[in-house]
Order: sequence, then structure tokens, then C-alpha cells
Amino acid sequence: MAEMRDYNQNPFIVIWEVTRMCPLHCLHCRAEAQLHPYPGELTTEEGKRLINEIYEMDNPLLVFTGGDPLMRADIYELIGYASQKGMRVSITPSATPRLTRKAICRTKEAGIVRWALSLDGPDAATHDYFRGFRGTFDRTIKAIDTLNELNMPFQINTTVTQYNVDKLPEIAALMANLGAVVWTLFFLVPTGRGDRLRPISPEQHDSVMRWAFQLQGNVPYMITTTEGQFYRRVMYQGNMKRINDGLPPIGRFHDDLARAPRGTNDGNGFIFVSHTGDVEPSGFLPIVCGNVKEESLAEIYRTSPLLQALRKPDGYKGKCGVCEFRLMCGGSRARAYAVTGDYLASEPYCVYLPQAYESEMTGKTV
Repeated sequence: MAEMRDYNQNPFIVIWEVTRMCPLHCLHCRAEAQLHPYPGELTTEEGKRLINEIYEMDNPLLVFTGGDPLMRADIYELIGYASQKGMRVSITPSATPRLTRKAICRTKEAGIVRWALSLDGPDAATHDYFRGFRGTFDRTIKAIDTLNELNMPFQINTTVTQYNVDKLPEIAALMANLGAVVWTLFFLVPTGRGDRLRPISPEQHDSVMRWAFQLQGNVPYMITTTEGQFYRRVMYQGNMKRINDGLPPIGRFHDDLARAPRGTNDGNGFIFVSHTGDVEPSGFLPIVCGNVKEESLAEIYRTSPLLQALRKPDGYKGKCGVCEFRLMCGGSRARAYAVTGDYLASEPYCVYLPQAYESEMTGKTV
């Protein structure tokens, strides 16, 4: 069904930021989390109405995120409500004292099908600095032990910055030992607190993605990216070379909780609902397209001029608009906006020169 899904009508995945409450002080936090609820958070009934609307949009994946979703008092009720409708629900909690065996068991009983936890370093010193609190690494490892004991699949998210890029091989080795089914590399978008961090260079983006592609052929877990859409181009190019060399392709196994059969992008198969009901292309592209308290998610997703523009790669500017991989990739619209102020601008950290763009530049030079 996902292969047949029309992204102009329905998203592949919906991220709902159920709260912005969280006691951690993560260096990259886009949510500017705090200890108390922000005014206007969706109520339980408003949340259930949103879940109904999401379900009616061809039942996409639903992810409860935050802040720390475990800080929301009705989180288990909301999980159960979505699960009983037959929805596939994931959760991305923070490594706080709320991350207990009891909490993990309750989410499993309520119907969570996958957890996502963050590790931004291979050791406590690196990870805890990134998260702003001592003990978060050890608490995360303890939670992973519980998930494995309960046969609960989980993925690990790692935000890639200048701070930890050199430690990625160590983190990769740790992934296999921990038993993760997916390792997702989050390529930093300078928004929220993240604008205080140093992103890796365009050349490093390309290098990391080529390294990840080669790694994929030698690890038991799937490697995916967030705000690293040009990884799809790197995979395609790498596999075409392998096929031409008589080698089997890498990374062809499928997991519909981790990777859509065709690429998603900010506002294109992917949509974000904030704690107050604001609808944005993604949590990293904070432009409000509407609010679910005032109109349905389906109406916003399908009719918003901004979202419609994001779903038309031919309208992207610069090299992204003429790139032969624009339908597969499209570049990070969130990063384009964060760096240039224009969500239709070229992906600023992609080093690839499309054939049409290169010919056009050569012609202008002549």
C-alpha cells in the first residue's frame, strides 16, 4: 500500500509532538524543551480526534515524540487508542528517570510497535555532554537491555555534527552489539538550540554517506537518514556501480517502519503536528501551514500552498530543480530554509553537480 500512496493526498508518516516537556538540555534540541507544559497543548480529546484524522489518511505511520512523550499523563491512553484502530505506532522518549522497565512494559501493552532512542556517542562522556545531563548514556543502555529482553524492536538515532562525526565508526560498532534494527543518522539542521552547533561540511556529508553505504553491506541493521535525502542518490549511484561490476546491490531489504518504498521529504509524504496543533512540513522546517484545532489535518496537508510547493521538485531552485535525482532526493527543504531562508532553494550541503546544471553553467561561462 505504501508504494501506491499518493503523497499529494496522504503522508507516509506523521510525527506528533505530544508535548515539549523534557528535563534534558540537549545541545541540538529543536523543541526548546522545558519542565512544564506550554500553554495550548492538545487535550486528550483533541489528540484522539487528531488520531482519527491521521487514521483516515490511509493509516500512515504515527510517531509520538516530544520533548519527552513519557511526561504526558495520558500518553498510554493515546497509544492504546491509536493501536486499537490498527495503527502502527512508535515512540521516541528521552533518557530521563521516567524511562523505566515499567514504562516500557506499559507502552508495549498499549500497542507500541517500535521504540526509538538516541545515542550521540559511543560512551557516556560523549553522549552525556551532548544531552546535557550525566547518566543519560547508562540509562539508555539499560532501557535497551529491557527492550531486548521483551523482544521489542528499536532503532537508534544519532545526530551528526562536528562534535561526534569522528566517532561514527565506534557508534556503528556499538549498534550491532546492542541489537538495534535500524540506525538513523540525523544530519543537523540549525534550528532551535541546534543553531548553536557546528554542522559537518558539505564534503563531510558526502563522505559520511558514502561510508554509511559501504557499511550497510556489512552490518545486520538498516541505515537510514533524516534530513539527509541525498543518501538516496548516494545509494543509487553506489548500487549502479556494483551492478555494473557484477556485484549484488547493498541495502535492498525493506522495513516499512524505517524507510518508505519511495523517498519522503519535508511536507512530501512527511508531516509534523506540534504540541499545540500547528502543522508544519517537519519539526526542522518550522513554518506553520495550519492548525488541527481549526481544520482537519487532511485539509491542511492536501491544500496548503506551501506543502503543495514542497511536493513539486520541478519548482525547486538552482541545481535541485534540474537534478536528475530530484524526485528521488530533492535535498533537505528544512536545511535549505535554515541556511538560506528559502525552502525551495538548493540543498546547501550537497556537493553533487547535476548534469543539466553543469551543462547550463558551462554554457553561461562560454
